[in-house]
Amino acid sequence: MLGRLAHVIVRRRRLVIGIWVALTLFGAFSASQVSKRWFQSFSIPGYSAYEANKRTLETFGTGMQAPLVAVFHTKGDVTKDAGIQQAVDKAAAVNPGSRTSSYWSTGSKAYVSADGHTAFAEIYPPGSPKFSSDTHIKQVRAALTSAVPAGVTANLTGRDALEEASSGGLIILFFVFGTLPAVLMPIVVAIAAILNTYSLVWALTYVTNVSIIVEFLIALVGLGVAIDYALLMIFRFRDELREGEDVETAIVETMTHAGRSVIVSGTTVAVGLVSMIVLPLPFIRSIGLGGLLIPAVSVLAAITLLPAVLAVLGERINSLRVLPKRLVDRGHPEDGPWGRWARFVMRRPIPVAAVGLAIVGVLVFYGVQLNPSEAQAKDLPGSGDAIVGRDALTAAGITPGVIKPFNVLVEHGAAVPPIVAKLRATSGVSAVVAPTGPAWRTGGDAIVEAFPSVDGSSKHIQSIVTRVHRSLNGTEATLGGIAPADRDFVHAVYGNFPYVLGLVVLLTVILLMRAFRSIVLPLKAAILNLISLGAAFGIIVFIFQLGHGSNAIWGVPATQSIIPWIPLMIFAFLFGLSMDYEVFMITRMREAYDETGDTPTAIALGLARTGKLVTSAALILMFAFFVLSMSPGTDIKQFGIGLAAGIIFDATVIRALLVPALMRLMGSWNWWLPPSLARVLRVEGRPSYEAG
Repeated sequence: MLGRLAHVIVRRRRLVIGIWVALTLFGAFSASQVSKRWFQSFSIPGYSAYEANKRTLETFGTGMQAPLVAVFHTKGDVTKDAGIQQAVDKAAAVNPGSRTSSYWSTGSKAYVSADGHTAFAEIYPPGSPKFSSDTHIKQVRAALTSAVPAGVTANLTGRDALEEASSGGLIILFFVFGTLPAVLMPIVVAIAAILNTYSLVWALTYVTNVSIIVEFLIALVGLGVAIDYALLMIFRFRDELREGEDVETAIVETMTHAGRSVIVSGTTVAVGLVSMIVLPLPFIRSIGLGGLLIPAVSVLAAITLLPAVLAVLGERINSLRVLPKRLVDRGHPEDGPWGRWARFVMRRPIPVAAVGLAIVGVLVFYGVQLNPSEAQAKDLPGSGDAIVGRDALTAAGITPGVIKPFNVLVEHGAAVPPIVAKLRATSGVSAVVAPTGPAWRTGGDAIVEAFPSVDGSSKHIQSIVTRVHRSLNGTEATLGGIAPADRDFVHAVYGNFPYVLGLVVLLTVILLMRAFRSIVLPLKAAILNLISLGAAFGIIVFIFQLGHGSNAIWGVPATQSIIPWIPLMIFAFLFGLSMDYEVFMITRMREAYDETGDTPTAIALGLARTGKLVTSAALILMFAFFVLSMSPGTDIKQFGIGLAAGIIFDATVIRALLVPALMRLMGSWNWWLPPSLARVLRVEGRPSYEAG
C-alpha cells in the first residue's frame, strides 16, 4: 500500500507539493483565527476548593483570582497612618469590584507585624483567572505608591506579582524555532504539520472546548515528531541512493520501510496524548483530543509532502547538503563509529547494561522524590518591587501564608463566630479574620479569611488543609482559596495519573506487538519508556527541587518542588518522542533479522543504521530546549531542562546502551510470538525459543 502511494506521489509530486502549500497557507490563516477561540478555564469540577471558589465568585464577584498583597512599612506605628486605607482603595479601584482586607478595614492585628512597623492588605481582583488574564499589576502598583502617605514605604507583591517578576511567559515557546540548526527539510515538514494542525484544531473548537495549552503543545510536539519523521525518511532515502537505487525506487523503499515506522510511531505518540482523557479535568481532556491531531498531521506530512519534495530533489539532496555535514553519511553506517559501537555492545552486553542500569537507577531514585507543587514565594527568583515586598514580609516576621490565604465560604445564613472559633483552634492556622461589609457578607453568605502558618505551596500545607477540612465538617462552611485549589489540582492530576500510564502502556504494547511481531520487545519498550520518564523527572528533581547547580547556572535556588504542570507536559512530549526512537531502532533490527536470521547481527546492524539518526534528532531538540531554559521564569527553566535532558538521556543511555545490550542478552526471545496471538494480530508468529 505504501509502495503504491509512493509511486503516485512521485508521478504527481508537483500537485502534492502545491496542495500542501495551499493547505499550509490556509493553516497560517487558521492559526490567527483559532487564537480567538481557545478555552482558557482551568476548572477542576467536583473538587471542594474549586467549587467553593466558584460559588464565592458567583456570590461576591471575587474568589477565583490570587490576591495581590500590598505591604506597608514605616519607622513608627504603621496602624496610626489612617491614610493607608485610601491608598488600598485606590489600588483596588484599578480592577473595579476588587475585595480588600486590612487592619484599617477590620481592626484586626492579624495584618500587622509584631513590632508594629509593617502591615499588609489583601486585594482580591474580580473575575475568573484565564491563561491570558491581566490583573493590571503595574497600574495597581502605580496607584498604590502614588496614594500612600508620606513616610510610608509601599510595595506590591503576591503570587501573580512574584511570577511576573520572575517569568517571561509560555509565549517564549514560539521563539524556539529561531534557535534550531538550519535543517531545512525537517523544518519545512514541521512548519507544514504545525500550521495544518491549527486548521483541524480550529474546526475542533466548534465541536468542543479546546484548551489554550494545546497551542503550545502543537508547537512542541509538532516540532519534535515532524523533525524525527523527516530525518528518518531522509536517512533511509540516502541509504537507498547509496545502494545504487534510482530515485523512484529509493522513494518506494523509503516509504515501504521508513514510512511504516513513521505510521507506527505516530500512532504511539497519539496514544500517549489521547490517554489524557482519563484525567477528570476538562482542559486536560481537551489537550488529549487536540493533541491527537498533532502526530496525525505530522505523519501525513512525512508520507506525502516529504516524498514529493525528495522526488523533486532526487540525487541533488546530497549535492545541496540540506543537512549539516555532521549528519551526512559517508559509506555504510556499519563501517563507521556506530558500527564499531554496536559490535562492542554485542561483545560486552553485561558491562554495557550494568553501566546503563546504574545511571538509570540513580536518576529514577531522585525521580520518585518528585514533589509536584507551585514554587514557594521565597524560592521565586527575580528582582523589583514584588521581590522587595516579599522580603519585607519575611523580615517583619509575617507568615508567608498571606500570599495564598484561605477563604472560607460560610453559606445558608450560618453563624460566623463559631466558624472563626473552629479555625482559630486549628493547628497550622496563624490568624483568622471575619471582615464585614458587602464585599465579605451578603444575604446569608459570608467569607472568613484565614492565614496559614506556612507558604501555600509548602509541602506542609496539605496537612493544614486536611485539618481545616476536619474542623469544618458538619458546618455550612467550605474551605476555598488558591492554596487548597492548588492541592485539588495536584490530586486530580496525579491521583489519576496511574490510570493514564496504565492505559498508555496497554495500548502501546498492543500496537507494538503487531508492529514488531513479538511479545518481549513491546514489553521491554514500555518498561524502558517509563524508566526513561522517571529518569527525566529525576534530572529536574536533582537540579531544581534539590538545587544542585540550579542557582549557579540558572540563578534559581532549590525550589523543594516541581511546578505541577511540568511533569505532565514532559510526559506528553517525552513518551511520544522516546517511543519514536524505539520504533525507529527496533523496526530496522526486525528488518535485519528477517534478512539474516541472526539476532546479534540484526541488533548490531539496526543500531549502526539508526544510531546517528536518533542522536541527531535528539541533539537538534536538545539544543532548542536548552536555549529555552535560558529564558526568565522558574517554570520555563524547569520545563526546558526537563525536555532537553530527558530527550538526550533517552537517545543515549536508553537507546544506545540499554536497548541493544538487553536485546543481546535476551537473544532469540526477542522475536517470540505464540501462533495463537499471531493469528489474532494477523501476523506471522514464532512458536517457541530458537537459537539465533
